[in-house]
Amino acid sequence: MKWVTRARPKTDRIACPWLIRRFIDPGAEILYVPPGDVLTVAQEQGGHSFDAPGAAYTHRDGKCTFEVLIEDYNLGGDQALARLARIVHAADIASEVGTDPAGPGLAAIGLGGLDAEADDQRLLEKGSFVYDALYAWCARQVTSPA
Repeated sequence: MKWVTRARPKTDRIACPWLIRRFIDPGAEILYVPPGDVLTVAQEQGGHSFDAPGAAYTHRDGKCTFEVLIEDYNLGGDQALARLARIVHAADIASEVGTDPAGPGLAAIGLGGLDAEADDQRLLEKGSFVYDALYAWCARQVTSPA
């Protein structure tokens, strides 16, 4: 399935493809297009739109798109994923950056990634490792005794 979102991804638009490929649609093809073309390209390609105004999956009820996908695909039972969602939320929603201590660091990685890599697909490839590592760290956090 094709999944379509806005070009120049940072936090949510790197986290969501990672989530989609890892938990929802392992063969997903991620398309980054100009913001005004997301809905049209998704319809033309028979794909899903995400993290764009009017998209099938986007911010809702104070949640970032990553959290919406977790909710809509019933992935909330994975405690490590739930922990990661709190970090992504804090990094993606500027007014919420202080809600998780890892949020500012992830936000910095997202913004810095835009400066470090001009190609969106390569940025996704590089950014996916960050989410693999964060997910592994979150798994340690939720399984370690307090």
